[in-house]
Amino acid sequence: MTASTPGQACGACRDGRALDFPIAMAFQPIVEPTRRAIVAYEALVRGPNGEPAGSVLARVDEANRYAFDQACRVKAIETFCTLGQGDGAAKLHINFMPNAVYDPDTCIRTSLTAARRHGLAIERITFELTENERVTQHEHLRRIVTAYRAQGFGTAIDDFGSGYAGLGLLVEFQPDEIKIDMTLLRGIDADPVRRAVVAGIVTTARELGIRLIAEGVETTAEFAVLSGMGIDRYQGFLFARPGFNTLATAADINWP
Repeated sequence: MTASTPGQACGACRDGRALDFPIAMAFQPIVEPTRRAIVAYEALVRGPNGEPAGSVLARVDEANRYAFDQACRVKAIETFCTLGQGDGAAKLHINFMPNAVYDPDTCIRTSLTAARRHGLAIERITFELTENERVTQHEHLRRIVTAYRAQGFGTAIDDFGSGYAGLGLLVEFQPDEIKIDMTLLRGIDADPVRRAVVAGIVTTARELGIRLIAEGVETTAEFAVLSGMGIDRYQGFLFARPGFNTLATAADINWP
């Protein structure tokens, strides 16, 4: 998908267009193994019958980008609450498209309304910005993050280390959480270069007071190295795969 500008998304917002195809959600748990606890669930878009995300994203273009972004937020909140919100006070992580947000205060209204309608506390929602989406207007991104924080939402950078921005994104704003991309973690137990790079991220996050999540962890060897570095939160097939229209419980997790 090509990037849109805030002005392009604005027209769709004013027109009130609804998304013209159905979507559903899968949820993958984010876990803290030392406590054997699920601390959050990431909502992942799917087709209405569980079709993969790629088939859904292929239908998103400039004309429906804003409607898609808004529909995903509402669907994630509605489904999460309908399914009982999982274990305890676990948070809900929702991906958002900054290029679909023309005005942060206006575009967050549907998310606020959905959360209040279903009784989900705002502080239990974290919005994830994927590093893979090119954002050219950094001041616009800063306004989005500032507005979301003012409402009480958490913020996170997803896929850190894989996309366009890298450490430069941290200079622009400091999120509550960083999710280290799987491309940096794959085979880290046998790769000193990856260990050195991730160690630098761990040090930087610690100095900035940012929590780290290792995503895409698949082996106990990877987990052992990352745990030894002081990372305490994880997301990946080692622990659980995404569940279509289901929320895993702690009893469902493969604890290493």
